[in-house]
Amino acid sequence: MIHGELRQSVRQYINGRWETSATTGVSVNPSDTSEVVAEYARADRRQVELAIRAASEAFVHWSHSTPQRRADVLDRIGTELLARKDDLGLLLAREVGKTLPEAVAEVARAGQIFKFFAGEALRGGGGENVASVRAGVQVDVTREPVGVVGLITPWNTPFAVPASKIAAALAHGNSVVFKPAELVPACGWALTDIISRATLPAGVFNLVMGSGREAGQALVDSALVDALSFTGSAVNGERVLQAAATRRAKVQLEMGGKNALVVLADADLERAVDCAVQGAYFSNGQRCTASSRLIVEASVHDAFVAQLRQRLKTLKIGHALERGIDIGPVADEERLAQNLAWIDIAREEGAEHVWGGEALQRATAGHYISPALFLAKPEHRIAREEIFGPLACVLRAGDYDEALALCNDTPFGLCAGICTNSLKHAMHFRRHAVVGMTMVNLPTAGVDFHVPFGGRKGSGYGPREQGRHAAEFYTTVKTGYMLA
Repeated sequence: MIHGELRQSVRQYINGRWETSATTGVSVNPSDTSEVVAEYARADRRQVELAIRAASEAFVHWSHSTPQRRADVLDRIGTELLARKDDLGLLLAREVGKTLPEAVAEVARAGQIFKFFAGEALRGGGGENVASVRAGVQVDVTREPVGVVGLITPWNTPFAVPASKIAAALAHGNSVVFKPAELVPACGWALTDIISRATLPAGVFNLVMGSGREAGQALVDSALVDALSFTGSAVNGERVLQAAATRRAKVQLEMGGKNALVVLADADLERAVDCAVQGAYFSNGQRCTASSRLIVEASVHDAFVAQLRQRLKTLKIGHALERGIDIGPVADEERLAQNLAWIDIAREEGAEHVWGGEALQRATAGHYISPALFLAKPEHRIAREEIFGPLACVLRAGDYDEALALCNDTPFGLCAGICTNSLKHAMHFRRHAVVGMTMVNLPTAGVDFHVPFGGRKGSGYGPREQGRHAAEFYTTVKTGYMLA
């Protein structure tokens, strides 16, 4: 058995102080369910409201802080994340079940994000001086912080996604109330612990942990919260949007995906299989960018499926801290049950089973499942609904045009990839795939932190995350006129 560190006791962080709560919960290691990773305080509505009020009061001062002050704070946070990537990666692997190398890489990415936005704080959100149509009048267009920002983040990337939201919000002069997913309280606390020592004024950054129904809803409902950034399921994203719309709060949503990887007849099949394995199965498919639909041109369909099946046989599944493991456990018991239910649905609807989909027994009691592959038709549910697990289906396409049509035949529009040696088809696909991001001869899962991230249709709403474009959400535009 691989033993982790002792459990952690995790509290709220409100107005510069660590606070306990009347009720608590625990997070459990999905690789070994006998190990409790953290016991955490669960915020009630009153505590969330205290955090929001503290953020509102602190905003006035922080919004007028110098760019250098904000840059120094963010750089300090990034430096500590990078210095501690190994121990924080170990925590992430224990709480989520990501393999240790991937977990360490995610923490490093979070550190790089904070350092990028330290630079953005100095560069500013952008402004311009415009000649007026009237003589003797000067016009300036500037960006100002939007106010109190509520951040609701997912469990599958508990350092990188919060980092992209928190760093952008603070860089542009906003105050923050951060609510991580209940499944990852220790990761949320560890990030907050670093932020708490970065010399921010009390109230500028606050952590509240608890259920979406209580803590999350209190954040969404508050009239003092000027903007909400949410990453999670499409169902919950719609609820956030509807609630925020009634009070006209600014909203940014990053939701689900049913992403396609198109494989054309002229593709390098070895590279295409590698893209499929990395995109569909690494992280157990628990990524919004996972390519769960593999659309393959008919003339190479059988060869692709055969090679992919052989690759799946070689993948090693086990405890997230073991050396040489390709895939760890799924995040919790509920998600394991959901994945197994999807396997049953696929079989009942007549999809052809190719490989995997069985619950696995390992040396430790964890939530293990073998990666599953089916041959499906476009009408099958596994080809239409987001599963968020290690299950992919192959769809046969007669030619490129049919493959593109199948790719776009979804209510989602986060990302899509194509494997081809045809520059013509690659360029056409990049223009005509109805998504927010495209990949050519690359896995769909794997994006840079300094460029825009986001989707279309049911996958996203509002301005993009990440990079310079984050300013569109975390600032508001002001136009000023002055007689020269």
